[in-house]
Amino acid sequence: MAEGTLIDQARRAYHALWDTNAKGLSQTRTTLLRAVQIAVAVVRDVTDGQITLRAMSLVYTTLLSMAPLLALSFSVLKAMGAHNSVKPMLLNFLAPMGDKGVEVAENVILFVENIKVGVLGSVGLGLLIYTVISLVQKIEASFNFIWHIQRTRSYAERFRDYLSVIVIGPVLVVSALGITASMMSSSVVQAAADIVPFGADLLLLITRMIPYVMIIAAFTFVYMFIPNTRVNFVPAMIGGVVSGILWQTIGLLFGSFAVTSAQYDAIYSSFAIMILLLIWLYLCWLILLIGSDISYYIQHPTRTHIVRGTFVLNNRDKEHLALLMMLEIVRTHVRSERPWSADELTRRCQVTGEAVDYVLELLCNEKLIAPTAEEPKRFLPARDTANIGLDEFLLCLRRSERRLGGLREQEDDMQQLAYRLAEEFDTALSTQSGKRSLRDLVA
Repeated sequence: MAEGTLIDQARRAYHALWDTNAKGLSQTRTTLLRAVQIAVAVVRDVTDGQITLRAMSLVYTTLLSMAPLLALSFSVLKAMGAHNSVKPMLLNFLAPMGDKGVEVAENVILFVENIKVGVLGSVGLGLLIYTVISLVQKIEASFNFIWHIQRTRSYAERFRDYLSVIVIGPVLVVSALGITASMMSSSVVQAAADIVPFGADLLLLITRMIPYVMIIAAFTFVYMFIPNTRVNFVPAMIGGVVSGILWQTIGLLFGSFAVTSAQYDAIYSSFAIMILLLIWLYLCWLILLIGSDISYYIQHPTRTHIVRGTFVLNNRDKEHLALLMMLEIVRTHVRSERPWSADELTRRCQVTGEAVDYVLELLCNEKLIAPTAEEPKRFLPARDTANIGLDEFLLCLRRSERRLGGLREQEDDMQQLAYRLAEEFDTALSTQSGKRSLRDLVA
């Protein structure tokens, strides 16, 4: 009985968290409320299992792509004379594994050095690049899932964007490390370190903060670049800060665990080092995806109450929602008011953000509306609303999914009867709606 009461209280508290009106609260309490909502939403998404499942998938892809990725990076950095920076970066990444991390890094570097990119041939080089691109593609798919994005980059965009990350990314990391080392050894910094009594302590603090800053900057770049949508800098940076702190903190905890893993050697023998590597890779990907989830909810705070996978929209609801959204967009355009954004339409229509995104994409595909260039995107009619009849609009909605595949016309009598009836429904709909345009309806 007590257990049931506790569960009921937790359920009521959960619903009250989303029902609380933030308008009457102070700025501090509003920020605190948003932070709690985002934290609960992220925990809910992780416990749902989809994020952890994708993190496990990325671990498998990483094992296949690690050597080819490092081989390409090694080749690029070798051309610049900076190939000796690969091993320190790998050692830093595997540092939480302790001595076993050093062993893994040395074996991987030895394997990479034995890969002769020049003698692979065109087919071998193509497979090498494909393996690396597949990793980035898998990462993008995971991020798009978190950001509720159905569309992916085109093949040309993938080739351009992925190769830029693979080729330019290592160069930027090595350059950042070099600039940081130069700054730390400059005369200005050394002079500041000689200041008594806080100079040396300040220099020590800066030295300890550099790994955090580098990790946060890397995460922020990934959160802004990888999803196939526009991610604002502030949400990406906040997600990068949280995930960067988690990365360093969990790295310390995992390092303590790795030190006491001698008992696992007795159980798993030589497989113990592989098991530790798998666990660390899983934690790294999980942290990266959690940070992306945080960035998503910060950029879309109105969607924290939406449970993933609950999006259901039948044909009648689709037509009703699309008509409501289109009329709102036309009305603001006729009155020369500020166009609607996706989040504003979500609040106006009181539906899930996923439903609004689905209908907006549908209307854009039918060339009924078009997004603006500003961020967040706002939506305007794609053509003169006086020339968009209500019957045309409704028929576009009814036929909008045909591009995904449809029935083939056959000579069967029942098939022909079904098509004739569907045409009669379209004619009746056109006759009933009359010749009214969307502009006429909102005038």
